Amino acid sequence: MTDRQVFSPLRLSASGLSCGRGGIALSTDIGFELANGHALLLRGPNGTGKTTLLLTLAGVIAPLAGSFAAEGADPDTRWLHYCGHRNAIKARLTVLEDLSFWAEINGPTGMAPREALAEVGLGTLDGLDAGFLSAGQSRRLALARLLVSLRPVWLLDEPTAALDTEGHALVTRLLDRHLGMGGLAIAATHDPITLSDPTRLGVLQLERAP
Repeated sequence: MTDRQVFSPLRLSASGLSCGRGGIALSTDIGFELANGHALLLRGPNGTGKTTLLLTLAGVIAPLAGSFAAEGADPDTRWLHYCGHRNAIKARLTVLEDLSFWAEINGPTGMAPREALAEVGLGTLDGLDAGFLSAGQSRRLALARLLVSLRPVWLLDEPTAALDTEGHALVTRLLDRHLGMGGLAIAATHDPITLSDPTRLGVLQLERAP
């Protein structure tokens, strides 16, 4: 381990994975391997099952076929974050209260909420009701949850949705730091993601099931 690495060795792998809903396959025969410090981008047209694959990897939806394994993951700890395309903002809480709530739910093992808000560019809005945030600001608040609770695996569904150019740079910076700590990430996105070390980034192209 380097002095930056926080997370223990972990390897994600899928073989012959078929994902779908209601018994209907959206994508089939998916395979990949992902080790510490690396990220995988899910690409493909709408309807190819990118979100469904993330939900399958998160354990929310059962695979239709094939297998997925997380070698090295502690079954007694929460080892992944799923950040969906819906931000799940509690409108009547302040921005700080909202993030503090999620920190308590997920475990306050990372940055303090105020520090995380500053990191995502919301430090001056901590007392504002979260319901008044713009779409891009709401996305930043959702991303801040990744920072207040440390988990090695990030599953991200359209992480740059509604974000401006600075927001895209924020996502890149957060991913770079997470991978530098020995984390892993799988992200479904139509937007370009450019990491400081491109060798850390792979692409999985999904096709519609026949």
